[in-house]
Amino acid sequence: MLAGIKWLLVLFTISAGLYGSEKKVILCSFYPMYILTQNITKDVSGVAVECMTSVETGCLHDYQLTPQDMKKLNSAYVLVVNGGGMETFLNKAIAQFPRLKIVEASKGIQLIETEGHQRESDDDHHEHQFNPHVWVSVSGAILQVENICKGLMAVDSGNAQKYRLNADRFIKSLEELKSKMHQGLSGISDRNIITFHEAFPYFAREFNLNVAAVIEREAGSEPSARELAEIIKLIKEKKVEAIFIEPQYPAKTAQMISRETGKKLYTLDPIVTGPFHPDAYISIMEKNLMVLQEALR
Repeated sequence: MLAGIKWLLVLFTISAGLYGSEKKVILCSFYPMYILTQNITKDVSGVAVECMTSVETGCLHDYQLTPQDMKKLNSAYVLVVNGGGMETFLNKAIAQFPRLKIVEASKGIQLIETEGHQRESDDDHHEHQFNPHVWVSVSGAILQVENICKGLMAVDSGNAQKYRLNADRFIKSLEELKSKMHQGLSGISDRNIITFHEAFPYFAREFNLNVAAVIEREAGSEPSARELAEIIKLIKEKKVEAIFIEPQYPAKTAQMISRETGKKLYTLDPIVTGPFHPDAYISIMEKNLMVLQEALR
C-alpha cells in the first residue's frame, strides 16, 4: 500500500517533461542501447539521447526502477529497449506512460534459448527463457541497429533520412569490424572457452567458439561446490586454456578456478558499461579481439 502511494506521489510531482521542452528525448534502457542509438542519432537536431540507468549498472538482471527512472520515463518521447526479457522490470511502469513510444532492438531476431537452471544453494531460477545478450555479437548489433533505426524513422518521420544515413554508416563500420574479427580469429585452433556468465553465446556462435562452461549462470549467483568441481574437471578434460572474466563483476570465483587448474584469466567485455562515446562499441570489440588472440593463440 505504502509502495503504491509512493509511486503515485512520484508520478504526481513529475512535470510534463518532454511535452513542454524543445528537444525530443530518446531514452535508452541501458548502456549498449545508448551506444547504438547514439550512432543512429548523430548530428540529428531536435533530439537528445539519454541513458535511463547509470553507466555502472551493467546488465539489468534484478534491476529495480527508481523514482529518478520514473522521471526520465515521463520526460521521454521514445524508449529504446533491448527486449528479449532484459527489461521485464519495465512492464508495469510503461503502462503508466501511454504516450511513450517503444522501440525494441531485438524485435524479430531469433534468440538463443537458455537452459533451465536452478542453483543448488537456493531457489534462484533463471528468469529468461531466451538469452537477451544479442548486442554482444557484432551481427546481432547490426540487426539491432536496423531495428532501432526503423523504429525511430516510424515515430519521427521528419528525421527519417538522417536516421537512415547514420545507421547505414554505422552498419558499414560494424561490417568492417566483423570482417576484421573473423580474419583475426581464423587461425585459432583452441576454441573451447570458459566465460563468467551467459553473456557470450551470440558472440561465440558468430566467431565459432565453444563456451564449454559458465562460472555463474547469472552474475552474482555463485556456483555450488559440486558445480565448481565439475567446471574444474571439464577444464582439465577438454584442455581448456583460457578462463574469461568480465570487467563489471568480481573475479573471486574465477581466480580460485585459475589456481586449481593453472589456467590464466583474461578479460572479455560484454559492453554493458563503458564511455558514453559513439565509438565505444567498436573500440571495446577491437580490444576483445586482441584479448582472444592472446588467450587462444
